[in-house]
Amino acid sequence: MTRKRWLWVLGLASLALLAVLAAIDARLMDEGDFGIIDFELAGSRADAEEMLAAWGPEGRDDARLSLWLDYPYIVAYGAFWVLAVAAVRDLARRRAWRRFAGLGAIAVAFPIGAAACDALENVGLLLVIGDHGRDWAAPVAMGFAVAKFALLAATVAYVLAGLARVAWARLAR
Repeated sequence: MTRKRWLWVLGLASLALLAVLAAIDARLMDEGDFGIIDFELAGSRADAEEMLAAWGPEGRDDARLSLWLDYPYIVAYGAFWVLAVAAVRDLARRRAWRRFAGLGAIAVAFPIGAAACDALENVGLLLVIGDHGRDWAAPVAMGFAVAKFALLAATVAYVLAGLARVAWARLAR
């Protein structure tokens, strides 16, 4: 299968999984005014326990389900963004955009790092839900969440900058 086809498959899989996760998140918000991203960024045992208490037993189960379903989403979005960065990097090489291609050689690792951070973040949050990890699991999960968001922001910025550069070149012609 071609990279373009994989991008479509992974993009659609990511969107489908995101829709499921968003539905679970909406239930969490209804149950306790906190979503899963709030939980990811709780940062302390006390804040995490406040969210779990607000969600109640059903919300706790929903949060656990969301974290487990997040793993296939991590694989899908991680692979999608690796391929997207690689496509932009290869385009930059073909157009002799040396610095941009060089940056792409580094940026291709960003979505891999983001996916790894996301997976480790989920481990920490599952420990919190299971009443394990005591005082360290929530802050460690938050650290991985912040790293994940930073790496994803850099990834998306690289891809969008590459696409903007292509569009600008086409307009200039």
